Amino acid sequence: MALLNIWSLGHFVQWFLVGRFTRINWAIFLILSIGWEFVELLLPYDFAIETWDNKISDVIVNCCGFYLGARLGDTDGS
Repeated sequence: MALLNIWSLGHFVQWFLVGRFTRINWAIFLILSIGWEFVELLLPYDFAIETWDNKISDVIVNCCGFYLGARLGDTDGS
């Protein structure tokens, strides 16, 4: 399995939108993002079976999406 795949795009878009249109902070984001990767370990579906390298790349892609979404959603100019 490649480190980046079609699911990576979905992760990026999802967390971009969350960062853009919600006010959750980084701590909550990290709990949700990393927590989901651990939940996938328990799921009996093919989409959840991936290497640890891919799980780490998912979290990195999630961080990029959330960061960019939060920066574009920041209306106070900071």
